[in-house]
This record gives sequence, C-alpha cells and structure tokens, in this order.
Amino acid sequence: MSEATVRDATVEDATAIARVQLTVWRTVFADFLPTAVVDGLDDDAVAGSWAQAVGTPGDAHVLVALEGGEVTGFAAGSGAEVATLLVDPRWGRRGHGGRLLGTLAARLHAGGAQRAQVWVAENDEASRRFFTRHGWDADATVRTSHHGAQLLRERRHTGSLPMRWE
Repeated sequence: MSEATVRDATVEDATAIARVQLTVWRTVFADFLPTAVVDGLDDDAVAGSWAQAVGTPGDAHVLVALEGGEVTGFAAGSGAEVATLLVDPRWGRRGHGGRLLGTLAARLHAGGAQRAQVWVAENDEASRRFFTRHGWDADATVRTSHHGAQLLRERRHTGSLPMRWE
C-alpha cells in the first residue's frame, strides 16, 4: 500500500473533492438522499463551490486524504461541527475516514472546542457505525429537512475532543 496522508485542501483539490462528493452522493447515498438533491447536482457547480470554500480565508477547515498522491476523501468543519466527511467507496476500509476525523477533531480542539457534532442521515448505517466506532455517539436530537415531497432525517452524533484514533 502507498503512503496515506491527510493535509489541508488547496484550490487545486476542488475538482477531486467534488468528484468524491458526487461519487458518494450518486452511489452510496442515492437510496436515502432526496431524489431532487441527487438529480440537481452539477459537477462544475460543486467543484466551484469547493474552490470557493477552500480559497476563502476563515475558521473553516477543509482537509483531503491522499493515497499515492490521489485524493481519496475529504472532511470539512468549523467551530464545533464536522460539516462533512466522505471517502470514495473504492478507497474505503483503508483508514482514510479515521485519519480525516482525527485530524479535523484535532483542528477543532485547537480552536477551542471541547466537543463536536456531526449530522448523519438516519438511514446511513455505515456512517452511523463509523462515528460510533470512533466514540461519537448519537443522542436524541433529530433534524428534518424538506426537499419537495421527500424528507431527510438526520441524527446528531457528538464526541469529546481531543479524540484518539489510529
């Protein structure tokens, strides 16, 4: 296996970040994300949004996981929240998600957060197991968003910072 690392994302990573997001949303998440959301994804617009997010100074952290120089996943967050953490399915089960979460958690902790949260789609069992395995437990808080006639229910997972990961 080639060397696996995590680093800060650059504007040049925006297309690769968008590729990972779109791959996950169109395949793994397609069963529980609202159809209107998945159908409305535009590759160039998603890449442009990530380029803007990465290129705009602020307290947000955008990280990429790499293996052999290829972007395999990414995570973003600020304050006390993990906004997203996705790994391309073909790179799954190689530790990229854990490295991303651990590195992002360390950044959030360095910014003063003692605990952090992430919202996970209620039907996304794999992500819910991932966060639980890393010590982030679901609490009773649920949020629901409407996308036309479809609803997306998400459960909040929270974890203490700093966290240990391998």
